[in-house]
Amino acid sequence: MVVGFRKNADPPAPITVGDVVDSFCFLGTIISQDLKWELNISSIMKKAQQRMYFLRQLKKFNLPKTMLVHFYRAIIESILCSSITVWYAAATAKDKGRLQRVIRSAEKVIGCNLPSLQDLFASRTLKRARKIVADPSHPGHDLFVPLPSGRRLRSIRTKTSRHTNSFFPSAVGLINRARVPH
Repeated sequence: MVVGFRKNADPPAPITVGDVVDSFCFLGTIISQDLKWELNISSIMKKAQQRMYFLRQLKKFNLPKTMLVHFYRAIIESILCSSITVWYAAATAKDKGRLQRVIRSAEKVIGCNLPSLQDLFASRTLKRARKIVADPSHPGHDLFVPLPSGRRLRSIRTKTSRHTNSFFPSAVGLINRARVPH
C-alpha cells in the first residue's frame, strides 16, 4: 500500500516482497515472503511472555482477581489478538498451541478461566464481519450474500485451503454457525 499526498502523483513503483526481503513488519504484523506466520507468532509469544512477568509481579502484591483479569485483557490479550483475524486461520496447530499455553499460564496465575485463543478469534472475526455487513461502502460487503431464506449467508467457494482459511470464508462460516438455532 502506498499513500501519497502530492499534487502531481507519479505512479508508485511496484512493491515486491520476495525479491527484496524475506519478511517485513507492517502495522506490527510480520509478513514473510512465503506468507507463513511463524515469525509473527514468535514475535507475539516473545511480547506476551515479557508481559507475563508483570502479571506474576502483580499477583505477588495480592491484587484482586478482577484487577489481574483487567491487566491481562489490556496488556497480554491485546497482544495475542493483534491482527488475529489475519493470521489465526492460517497458523499451524503447533503455533496455536504455543499461544494457548500463554493463556493457560495466565489462568494459573490469576486463578480463573480465560477465553481460549479460538474463542478470541471467533469473537474478533464476528465483530469485524458484522461491521462489514453493516457498511455497504466496504469493499468486502458484497461477499456477505444472504441466501433466499435470509437466515444464513451464502458460503464463499474456494479452491485452495489458503483461501478457505482466509478472513472472508471464515467469517461467513462463523456467522452461519452463530445463526443456527441450537
